[in-house]
Amino acid sequence: MARCLVVLPMALAAQTGMAQEGPVRILVGFPPGGVTDVVARLLAKGMQAEIARPVIVENRPGAGGQIAAQVLKSARPDGNTLFLTNSHTTAMIPFTNLHPGFDPQKDFVPVGLVGTMPNFFVVNPEMVGPEVDSLKAFSQWARAKAGRGNVGVPAPASAPEFSISLLNKAFDADLKAVAYKGDAPMVQDLLAGQIPAGICAMAAALPHVRAGKLKLLAVDGPERLPGFDVPTYAERGVNGLSDAMTIGIVAPAGIAPALVTKYNTAINKVVGSRAFQDRVAESGIIASTGTPDDMARVTEGSRKANAQLVKAAGYQPQ
Repeated sequence: MARCLVVLPMALAAQTGMAQEGPVRILVGFPPGGVTDVVARLLAKGMQAEIARPVIVENRPGAGGQIAAQVLKSARPDGNTLFLTNSHTTAMIPFTNLHPGFDPQKDFVPVGLVGTMPNFFVVNPEMVGPEVDSLKAFSQWARAKAGRGNVGVPAPASAPEFSISLLNKAFDADLKAVAYKGDAPMVQDLLAGQIPAGICAMAAALPHVRAGKLKLLAVDGPERLPGFDVPTYAERGVNGLSDAMTIGIVAPAGIAPALVTKYNTAINKVVGSRAFQDRVAESGIIASTGTPDDMARVTEGSRKANAQLVKAAGYQPQ
C-alpha cells in the first residue's frame, strides 16, 4: 500500500506532462554571443531563481532559427525544453520555406513575451551627402546614381529584404536589396562605403549613429521609439512596415497549462525587472511582458503582416 501511494502521484504527474527532472533548457537558434543568445542567458539566470530549477541555454544555430524550431517540435512536452524565438522564425519562415519542418501554430504553445527588436534604416552620410535626410531623399539620390541604390539587409528572404519592394513602390525608386549573413558584416560594408544604405537591428547601428558615421532615416514598428526623434515608415509614407520583430518563449504543443502559467509568471517577473530591461536595452531590445494570449496575438499580427509583405514582394516560397 505504501509503495502504491508513492508511485501513484508520480504516474499522475507524468501523465499530465509535469514530471520534471534535471535542468530546463532554453533553445536558441543563433550562435553564442549574439543578441538573442545574450537575452536568453539573462532570462535563464533570472528564471532559475524564480522556478528553483537549473535553467541552461542550448544553442542550435542555423537557418534563421529553423533548426532550433525543429528540435523543439521533437522535444517531449514535459516542461524541460523551451525556445527563445523571434518572429522571423515563427511568423516569416512559414511563408518563405516550402518545407520548414515545423508548424508554429500546431507544434508550439506561446508562453511569454520578452521584447521587441526594432530595425533601423541607415545611410552612410559620407557617401550620400548631408542633404539625404529622408527615405524620399535617398530614393532620389539612388535614381540619380544609376546602379548605386544598394541597400544591405541582414538575411535573404527576411522582412528587411522584402521591405525594399515597398520602398520602391512608395518613392518610385530603383533600390536593390543586398543580402548578408547577419548585421555585423553588413554594417562593416556600410561603414567602409561598399554600400550606401542598410536595414539592421538597432543594436548594430546605434553606436555608429551616435558617432555620426551613420545617419538614421526611419524605424520600423507602429510608433516612434522613445528617445529618438526619428519617424516610422508610415510617417514617411510607406505602408506595410508597422510590424517590428518580437522575441518570446514558446514550448512544445501538449505542455501542461499549469507549467505554461508557472513559466509565464517567472518570465514576467524577470523581464519586468529594471535590471533586465536596462541590460537588454544595451542590445537594442525593448523589454515587454504579457500573457501567453498576448504573445499569441502579437505573433498572429506578425504572421498577417509578413504574409502581405511576402506577397507584395512577389516572392515564391522555396
